[in-house]
Parts: sequence; structure tokens; C-alpha cells
Amino acid sequence: MVQQIKKAAVLGSGVMGSGIAAHLANIGIPTLLLDIVPRELTDAEKAKGLTLENKQVRNRISATALQKLLKQKPAPLTSKKNLALIEAGNFDDDMERLKDVDWIIEVVVENLSIKQQIFEKVDQNRKPGSIVSSNTSGISVEAMAEGRSEDFQKHFLGTHFFNPPRYLKLLEVIPTKNTAPEVLAFMKQFGEDVLGKGVVEAKDTPNFIANRIGTYGLLVTVQEMLKGGYSVGEVDSITGPLIGRPKSATFRTLDVVGLDTFAHVAKNVYDQVEGKEKEVFEVPAFMNKMLENGWLGAKSGQGFFVKKGKEILELDPNTLEYGPVKKLKTASVELSKQQKGLSNKLKALLYADDRAGQLLWNISTPTFIYSAELLGTIADDIVAIDNAMKWGFGWQQGPFEIWDAVGVEKSVQKMEVEGLTIPAWVKEMLAAGNTSFYKEEDGKKYFYQNGDYKQVQENPKVINLKALKKQNKVIMKNSGASLIDLGDGVALLEFTSPNNAIGPDITQMISLAIDEVEKNYKGLVIGNQGKNFCVGANLAMILMAAQDDDIYELNATVKGFQQATLKIKYSSKPVVAAPFGMTLGGGAEVCLPAAHIQASSETYMGLVEAGVGLIPGGGGNKELYIKHLNSLPNGIDFDLQLVANKVFEMIATAKVSTSGEEARDNNFLHFADGISVNPDHQLYDAKQAVLALYEAGYKPPVRKKVPVVGEVGYATLLLGAQSMLYSGYISEHDLKIAKKLAYVIAGGKVPYGTEVDEEYLLDLEREAFLSLVAEQKSQQRMQHMLLKGKPLRN
Repeated sequence: MVQQIKKAAVLGSGVMGSGIAAHLANIGIPTLLLDIVPRELTDAEKAKGLTLENKQVRNRISATALQKLLKQKPAPLTSKKNLALIEAGNFDDDMERLKDVDWIIEVVVENLSIKQQIFEKVDQNRKPGSIVSSNTSGISVEAMAEGRSEDFQKHFLGTHFFNPPRYLKLLEVIPTKNTAPEVLAFMKQFGEDVLGKGVVEAKDTPNFIANRIGTYGLLVTVQEMLKGGYSVGEVDSITGPLIGRPKSATFRTLDVVGLDTFAHVAKNVYDQVEGKEKEVFEVPAFMNKMLENGWLGAKSGQGFFVKKGKEILELDPNTLEYGPVKKLKTASVELSKQQKGLSNKLKALLYADDRAGQLLWNISTPTFIYSAELLGTIADDIVAIDNAMKWGFGWQQGPFEIWDAVGVEKSVQKMEVEGLTIPAWVKEMLAAGNTSFYKEEDGKKYFYQNGDYKQVQENPKVINLKALKKQNKVIMKNSGASLIDLGDGVALLEFTSPNNAIGPDITQMISLAIDEVEKNYKGLVIGNQGKNFCVGANLAMILMAAQDDDIYELNATVKGFQQATLKIKYSSKPVVAAPFGMTLGGGAEVCLPAAHIQASSETYMGLVEAGVGLIPGGGGNKELYIKHLNSLPNGIDFDLQLVANKVFEMIATAKVSTSGEEARDNNFLHFADGISVNPDHQLYDAKQAVLALYEAGYKPPVRKKVPVVGEVGYATLLLGAQSMLYSGYISEHDLKIAKKLAYVIAGGKVPYGTEVDEEYLLDLEREAFLSLVAEQKSQQRMQHMLLKGKPLRN
């Protein structure tokens, strides 16, 4: 059997196939992307005098798909250069090249006969031991492999990615009765460790796990909407973040997915089940009418919602006309917003006797029961079902976790009063005195199965900070941060302020943490498991101080942060930053001086202070400039002005990376810094980086002076900004910010090439920051960002 996957082939270059190829390229796997040979020439091909025999024509479909990857939003590629790892080909000319690949993934049309024809050709051309899988979303995996060779069947299984493959975490792995156990084990580990996915093993049943339950829940919601006379907007207003679901809620999700895709998935189950379940999976008449009209959602420009000018309108399912979007406002909705924790919010809603409570109860309880009924049919345990819904549909909690949250015993009593039939195993669980599907003991999580509780098995690479806190691993903490013992002589500094925004409490803890680590630990990780690593400094605090003209206090705060970032840089023990998600402003400034950065693949890093009328104040200008200098080859002459220009442009335009890889391209990451594809493994990877640096005899960097472009370079930097002002691209205040930034990057009024120390650059930075804070237009920008969440251009 193949023990590693060095090269892959994707058969089918549609949105899903090309997206999977892009994901493979993102993790460095060269991939062959094949599709059918066109039957006709395009007008452009005719004009060039091409024929159907030209390779350019024969590979057109897959080659066109590759070019689309560069334009798609959200971007399937973490860096455009990754496109070079994908090669276009076709089914007629290139199937024999499958002998050179280790993994072949079929992503053609959802038609069993066509898939079987493809697999017959694959069987004839693959090398023994290569893994073959189908990305089907619901066709029987077992049926696809019928008639194939013994070696093919041993190495064949389903690998169902969710769209878009780069961003959605779920990978359902579906073995057949002939899949070799070692092949299944390898693909599950490969899926988690290399592809970076949350892997669940599913059984070969219609739509597997997530689409089976997710589609059921969506159709139940539609039916309850029609029955209760709710509007599309009202349903979406209470089936999103309010109950731990994505912002797209129900109908916006359908618009994004596409009604045609959803209807196909629903029909797949409808055709294969009986009785009441079949009734649920029947698409309502008004949705069929939408399909006839071509109202498919985002892809067709209208669906359950449509945009008219600046206004978004919702569809009336009874008249198929559009009107203003409504929201459901009830006492329970208001009460839930005041509750802390999802469990309390859900209890306030589901047990309420008002329109919101009735709707949520009527769509939640059938989903609970359906999930419980399918246990053993679609998956072996409740953990797989819960994880599939969290990773595939973006639910904060899976169905059994939600059931626990609202109280199993209380909800079952209410369901039985209403005449609902509870699955026998749930009643047996309650009768035995077990009142929850999950329980925690000593920081470990257990799930109920067959009359007993079993420990939830996690990859050793998953570090759970909440569990460590419950195990009394907190070394010290204050209102904004905690220092936690990760074991093996490594500590972790976790930001815990709202949005992880940096204030004096975090600055203080950085200093205390490094003091503690230098005395008693091998090194420090700076990371957390929040929504984002850090969105920047505490802007509200800065604005309040500025409006109070408390410049003395602000100066002390900024200087304290500067000294904290210097302490990170010159710590005698290695400090590794683990940024992910939004890593903006002060968040980036914490990372830049670290001995090593272990970023996530989805790290959006940038110094964005110009957007709120400021420049970086915590050492970010200096560190990004030094990073750019350090990225240049030793012993090679370079133009210092070009380096200054690049750093100036990046900060002045508030450029943010769209991935960890792009952060490396932008020199926020050094070539030796790491990128974790699986976000769940990031803290583990960062811990290993600390240990590796420690064992290698880590020494902090030697303090060196920094060459700057000085007065001459300052004038050069301003030329571009002034031309943008004259062209109307920036405002007078943008130019004022640019002048301050240029002065800092240039190193002030010194001759070109002068070498200055870091403290001098930090003083320039702090002075510029404080002068901009005092500007009324900068304060207006800060206030606008706090109120509106987007930049003001004044």
C-alpha cells in the first residue's frame, strides 16, 4: 500500500474537482486535473486555426477550470503561485499517466453509470497500491466498485469533501466492505494531519452523515415555516448565530449552496427511503416553482432573497413575490440575547411559548429524534454525527450536544406529552439514570454508547486549552490574559480580552510571562483558541484617552507595548507566536518579533492602523522593515530604497494577507517559519517548534543597528503618496498619515544609509502615533470603526 501521497490526480474539473485540486496544491502535492475532451471548437479556437486534435483544445475544459481558480471568491488557492502545481489534461489522452500518482480522486457528475465507466478506465491504468476514492455526495460507494479488480477494491473508498474544500473542515471517509483496514486508517490520518480536515468515518448510506441530517433539518424548517405562517426573513433571523449556527442561517445558506444542488441532494434521499422520512425529503411545491423559474440563489442572482438597488428583499413562498425583509421579535428572543452561554440561550428560546420558541422547538426536536434514530445506520457513534454537523454545516454544537444543552430529560418529557416517539436507546439511557449524552471528568470528555460512557478519542496533536484550565494548569492570569502550562517545559500565553484586543493588561502579562518562562520553562507559545488570534489594540481605550487629551497616559501605554514586543524578541528562551484568523495591527506586532511564527493556513495578517487614522505604534513598522531586510540574501548588494518603498506601501495601504502562505510572500513570515494546515494542530506544532529551538541551544538575536534611507528616502516615499492625492485616490488626511509613516520608515532626518538603533526607531514610531491620535480626523476614523466596523475615508 502507498505509505505517502506524493502526487495525485483529480478526475473532473468542475467547481468541486478544481477546488480539491487547489487544496492539494496548497499543501504542496502536484496534481493532474483531467476532464472530457470537447466535441466542438469555440469561436476563439476557430479564429486561431485550431482543430479538435490540438492539445490546447483537448485540455480546454480542465485548463479553463484552472484559470477560474485565480478569479473565484473566496479564493481556492492560498497563493496564486500554487497553480503551477496543477497540470491540465483529459480523459482520452492522459489516463495512462495515472500509473504515476498515489491517489486518484473521482469528482465527475453524480451518475453511477458514468462513475463506473470512469473507474473501469482507472482500474486499467492505475498502479497497484494506489488509493482511489470518490467525492460523491450520496451515491453508493459500494456500487461504484462493483466489477473492479481485487487490488482496486482494497484501495477504494469514499472521500466526501465539503465545498469550498479549502475552507470547510469536514471530510467524510466512507469505506466499503472490501476497503482494507490499513487503507482506511491511512486515509483518516492523512486527512487530518496532511489535508488539515476534521475526519469522520461514515457508513455507505444516502447522503452519508452531514448532508443527511442537514438536509432533513432544512426541509423540516421549510415545512414549519409554511405551517406556522412565518416569513423567510423571520426564520433566518432566529436560525443563525442566535442558536449557534452561521450568519447565513437557513435560507441565505440555501441561496449560497444553490437550490438546484440542494434539491438534488434531497431527491437522493427521497428516492431511497420510505414512509414518513420520504415525506420530509419531498421538496415543497413553491421550491419546485423556483427551480422552474431558475431562481437558484446567488449563482442566478435571485433565490429566497434578491437585491434591488441597495435593498435586499425576501421571497414570499405563497405568492412568489419579493418584499421587505422581516425579523421575528419576541420576548424569548430578547431574553436569549441577555443570557450567557449557548446552553442558556437555547433554553430561553426552545421552552418559550411564543412564535420564536414554537418554531425553534418544532424544528429542533425532529432533528434530535432523527439523529438518534440514525445512530448505527449512518455512523457508529454520536461523536461522528456531532462533528459532521459542526465541521460540515458550521454549527457551534452538534445535535446531541444541543440536546444536552437544553436538557435531555426535560425535553423528552415534553416531546412525549406531544405524542412524539423517542428512540428506545435514548429512553434506556434515561431509565438507567444517565441524563446526558456527554459528560466531563478531570478535563476529559466522555460520550454515551451502548449503556456506558466511552472517552472521546482525540489526536495527540490536539491541545485543548479549556481542558487544561480545568486541570489547574493556569500558572498566572489577569483580566486580559492567562499563562498556561502546556507540559514538557513549555508555557502558553493566551489572550482572553474581548476580541483578544491588546490593552495594558495583556502588555503586563507578556512581560510577566517572559520573566516566568526565562526562570522556569524551556520556552513560550503565544496563542489561543478564540475566533481570531488578535484584532489589534483596544481601540475604544485609545479613543477615550485621546478625547480626554490624556497623552501622557497614552505615551506610557504605547511605550509599555513597545517594551513588551522587545522583550518577546530578546527573550533568552524561544518565543513562538501562533497566529490564525484575523491577526491585525497589534496582533501582528506581537508576532513579528517572535523567534518563530507557527501560522495557520488561514492567517490574515496585516498592519492595518492606517484604516483608523493611525500608524503602527508597538514596533510593527520597525519589525516589518527588518523582516524585509533579513529576507534578502547575504552578501548581495540591494537597493535600500526599494525595501523602504515596499514596507511603506504595505503599511500605508493596510494590506492584509489572505492566507498564511501570502503572509510569507509579504515577509510577515520568514521562510523558516511554519504553517499548520490543520488549525486544531497549530498549538501542538508551535509547542514542538519551541522544543526544537530549545534543544538546538537557542540564543536570542544580537542587537544590531538598522540601515535606513533617511531624508532622501523620505522624499522618495512621499512622491507616490502625493501623486495619489493629486489623482483623487487619497484624502488630505491620508497624505498626513502617509507623511508620518514615511518619516518613521525612513528613519527621520539622517543621511541615506545611516545605521540607527531600534530604540531610536521606536521613539519615532511612538511620536508619530501619538501625534496622529490627537488629530480630530483620526479620532473620527476610530469612532467610525468602533460604531460601523469599517473604515472611514475622511
